Amino acid sequence: MSGSSKRIYFVLGEHSGDALGADLHEALRTQAESRGEALDMTGLAGERLAALGMRSLFDIQDIAVMGITAVASRLPKIVDRVYKVVNDIVRQSPDVIVLIDSPDFTHAVAKRVRRKRPDIAIVNYVCPSVWAWRSGRAKSMRAYVDHVLAILPFEPSALERLNGPPTTYVGHPLERSVADQYPPRDVLAENKRRRLLVLPGSRNTELNQLLSLYGETLRILRNRGHAFDLILPAVPRLKERIARETKGWSVAPEIVNSADNAAHFASADAALIASGTVSLELALHRVPHVSGYKFDAITSPFLRLLNTWSANLPNLIADSVVVPEEINGMVMPERMVRHIEPLLSNTPLRRHQLDGFDRVRAAMRTQKPAGERAAEIIFDLMDRRL
Repeated sequence: MSGSSKRIYFVLGEHSGDALGADLHEALRTQAESRGEALDMTGLAGERLAALGMRSLFDIQDIAVMGITAVASRLPKIVDRVYKVVNDIVRQSPDVIVLIDSPDFTHAVAKRVRRKRPDIAIVNYVCPSVWAWRSGRAKSMRAYVDHVLAILPFEPSALERLNGPPTTYVGHPLERSVADQYPPRDVLAENKRRRLLVLPGSRNTELNQLLSLYGETLRILRNRGHAFDLILPAVPRLKERIARETKGWSVAPEIVNSADNAAHFASADAALIASGTVSLELALHRVPHVSGYKFDAITSPFLRLLNTWSANLPNLIADSVVVPEEINGMVMPERMVRHIEPLLSNTPLRRHQLDGFDRVRAAMRTQKPAGERAAEIIFDLMDRRL
């Protein structure tokens, strides 16, 4: 080692951010070694980062909440944690702060650090969805974010259009892992019993809105002469509820652990899902699907803040309607059946989705893994601020 030492502080608020952080941690460590530099990485950590030797300032479960009502009920604790992180950053004086997703929490930290210590570089890993709603956030980010590391290929141009901070598409870890491990599938065997995935969401509020509707969709689909095996991935905390509420379904689902999603996606023929990032994972696995989402009474008034033509990531990446998506009152069982039915055989609609997924894969492909490219940009930013 040359004696040079750099300190990087991770700020994250969810376990998905912990996974990205762990991937970045390893890439940073590898590049530091090749540069002959010592590297100290501190801040917030979940299980994955902790396994790499990072000690978290506090348990990130304290701030890992979703939804307006959930955040409101935990607000005093969240505010306390924001100031705890800010004070720790000022005390440690890192060379760079890496915000990883969870913008409501991580950006609250960044704004306060920038006021106290404007000399500390701030990188935002995972662009907030400013292209979808509250687009004014993009311009305001320029005051406290030096560089955005985007994981969706359309985000750099969106941030430029919205006058946001400099942004680089570094790639999505999911694209490379799926491409490396699971070969693409194409034509369905004519006499093969179909394997259908149902993903009604990973939160109680989503199950409240979609589980019974999707059960009725599947009943109608079966009555129209379709035979299929039904797989329903679930997070452990919701397994008991899902088992209870699907007991009377006309086709009994096999309830499996969502931690094994990649294996289930690799063998699925089609899927019926709650709109979300799972759509992108299914697209990369080339699983044709239809998405639906019903907002609750508290969230629905905020729909007027949306400024995107689609909520579906494969559609946005392909810049065309690849996956059918229905929202609120249009999530009707009879309507969803007409969307999913053509995907269960070798129809032009199924081919249309597969061709769209190929365009998504091509748009997301990068020469280097996401963590490696992100680490390069972080080191370059630190070098330029010396």
